[in-house]
Amino acid sequence: MSQSRAILVTGGAGYIGAHCCKALSEAGYIPVCFDNLSTGHRGFVKWGPLVVGDVSDTQRVADAIATHEVAAVMHFAAFSQVGESVGDPQKYYVNNLGGTLSLLKAMLERGCTKLVFSSTGAVYGDAGRDPIAEGAAGAPVNPYGTSKWMIEQVLKDYRSAYRLNSFCLRYFNACGADPSGTIGEFRDPETHLIPRAMMALQGHVGDFAIFGDDFDTPDGTAIRDYIHVVDLAAAHLLALNALLEGSPGGSFNLGTGSGYSVRQVLTVVERETGLKMPLVTKARRAGDPPILVADPSAARGNLGFVPICSDIATIVKSAWAWHQSAHPKEQRV
Repeated sequence: MSQSRAILVTGGAGYIGAHCCKALSEAGYIPVCFDNLSTGHRGFVKWGPLVVGDVSDTQRVADAIATHEVAAVMHFAAFSQVGESVGDPQKYYVNNLGGTLSLLKAMLERGCTKLVFSSTGAVYGDAGRDPIAEGAAGAPVNPYGTSKWMIEQVLKDYRSAYRLNSFCLRYFNACGADPSGTIGEFRDPETHLIPRAMMALQGHVGDFAIFGDDFDTPDGTAIRDYIHVVDLAAAHLLALNALLEGSPGGSFNLGTGSGYSVRQVLTVVERETGLKMPLVTKARRAGDPPILVADPSAARGNLGFVPICSDIATIVKSAWAWHQSAHPKEQRV
């Protein structure tokens, strides 16, 4: 792969964006991280230049595309807390949808017409107990999922009207950490199950809880499809390469096809760490469906995507190694 191929990565200082920057660099690309550092970590920018800016600043994005001769964009910059989106939907529509429209305007102004978009399984809402295929109706049950679904509709129109080709990658529960230990999952505040469990075991959070034990599932806790962030990064590379080879794009699920309940995940956490979780149960969070499991067969057939490190034990081991290497706050520089 040509070393001169620069890829703009919005939100590249965040959890998934940083892992994709590492994968891009290892594949011979130059990842140009574009991040306002509101939730991202400057210390996660290790594989290419950093442009500090917000995607709502159309001119700043356009200048970055031109300066670095960007060939394509990977778009991760978004707010992503389901509960917060229910309480403050305006924040999510202004940032996620409005920011994406600004990004797309900048791309068109600079003739950059290839985009890999970070979407989510939340676009399906409460889609039932079976693995969800891409043909399922978009019916999100929270503003976060709705903002992503709206962006997907925008991208369909841009593909048709402007030939701005894009992949919408609907991933389910991203988790785990890079085996090198250089980057991992940390947000402030942290809301995701596995990193919160790690932090609870280390004494860094004192209010760990299971949110809901009355779902219509075998053990009463929510079931999710967990996919390792390294596998996600690999899928983004496959989508990028397809775009650069002329693919018009499309929408694909990224998951394993298997679901684990919250209690099942915590059992694995206890087994792999040798420590006992402090288990407290609280009420469900608004906007949480009982089951979200992907049917990943389309991504396998069209992109050749096969997860290789997304078994739950590997995910937990990598997350625990990251959290043990140093308390994540020490790496947030």
